[in-house]
Amino acid sequence: MASIDPALQDPLLSLRRAIEAGTLPTLTTSPDLSDQNATDDLAKASYLFFTQPIPQTISLTTPTRFVSAALESAVNLRSIFFAWQKKDVAIPEYIASAQELNEALKQKERPDGEPEEKVHNLVFVERLDLITWLEGASDESEYIKPLEGAAAAAPQADQAAAVAAGAALGVPSAPGGGAPAGAGPAASAQTSRAPKPIDPRLQEIYNGERRMGDRNTVLRGIKPTDFSHIRKSAESFLARNRSRSGQYPPGTKPGSKPLAAPSAGFSLSKSGLSSSSSSSRHLKDPIILISPSASSLIRMANVKSFLQNGTFMPPDHPSLNTSDAPNILHVERPIRHLAKASGGDGPSQQRGGKMTRFILVDSTVNFKPEYWQRLVAVFTTGQTWQFKSYKWTSPPELFKHATGIYVGWRGEDTPREVKGWGRGVQSFAIERWDDKGGAHGGGRWRDREIVENIWMAIEEGMRMRGWGTSK
Repeated sequence: MASIDPALQDPLLSLRRAIEAGTLPTLTTSPDLSDQNATDDLAKASYLFFTQPIPQTISLTTPTRFVSAALESAVNLRSIFFAWQKKDVAIPEYIASAQELNEALKQKERPDGEPEEKVHNLVFVERLDLITWLEGASDESEYIKPLEGAAAAAPQADQAAAVAAGAALGVPSAPGGGAPAGAGPAASAQTSRAPKPIDPRLQEIYNGERRMGDRNTVLRGIKPTDFSHIRKSAESFLARNRSRSGQYPPGTKPGSKPLAAPSAGFSLSKSGLSSSSSSSRHLKDPIILISPSASSLIRMANVKSFLQNGTFMPPDHPSLNTSDAPNILHVERPIRHLAKASGGDGPSQQRGGKMTRFILVDSTVNFKPEYWQRLVAVFTTGQTWQFKSYKWTSPPELFKHATGIYVGWRGEDTPREVKGWGRGVQSFAIERWDDKGGAHGGGRWRDREIVENIWMAIEEGMRMRGWGTSK
């Protein structure tokens, strides 16, 4: 009995032939040569059933000749077929779909001792190269290893036949073809498809092409990186250089510390946290720390309009000047329990409370020890790196001294970390932003209600911690 050509059983070649013939293989849960156990769920399937050129089933865990440079290993057939299914989707959707599929594969039952099945993410360049090869637009791929042994003879015979056919028609062969001059009918008989003569000039253009990548592939990554810590580190060097060169901001004297740049700390001027010439009221202004995380919905760019006016706008909205956001802000708010403590019914007691000025900052670079006694609230996203420079680096300890505030989108679950911090952190959900409706879109009227609830939480925390009482 004659042996089957290994090229016919190669997973990559089988899938490419099926795509060229327009008869995609069927996902099945059984190795039987039929589609009776077909399924559309790639997580449940275990085999691919091919009908062309011969009926056969190939396990989805079979390693292929496609070797990923990022993984430094052969990619299995499941990952190859998944990349083909998602060939028309964007990179973020492809990555999200791969994560969902891997989660489903973890739940799949498998015999004892078998390794966990997994779909590998191919980087943009590798996925583009694979899809181009599967579609037949390219006969070569730098990521696909050549067939070995007898299986490699067939592609060589195809090339020899193509050169011979081109020579018979008077068409010059592509440079580097390497086909023997005597290739004739014997080589032509081994070809599985019609020869594709390539114009020498076109081949020269192909040889000069350079593969392009996007920002993610060039930087070797797909996750956004927060570089805010670089700005803070750079400010210390910039401030030092200004003091050496004698460049001082307006209103400062030689020898005094220059003002910090936006989002790199806060100023110690009269409008800042302390002042020897300002009124004693400034010495007791409560402080609210804002999260510097890029994923936070409330940042220095939009916190004042949010807390003071009850108007939410994304911090990266084009109408906000995020590049020149201040490093310190002030918000005035009447605090009810302070009105009773201070007494009187003057202008400062409007709206049933004593008008109190809150200081908003997103960094503790210039914090003095006494400032921590004035901390009343901390906006957080659940990321513990925010607290590394705080006096209390442990979240449970921090939120004993200040009220924690988490603001997220309505409909999304509160992060597990925030829930684990207990009642010291209160969560609030705002309506998702709609670019069409803007600040007057559907549900934006709830923003003012959310802001009032946030202030109530802050005020209650101040009252419980004895803020405003005589010491």
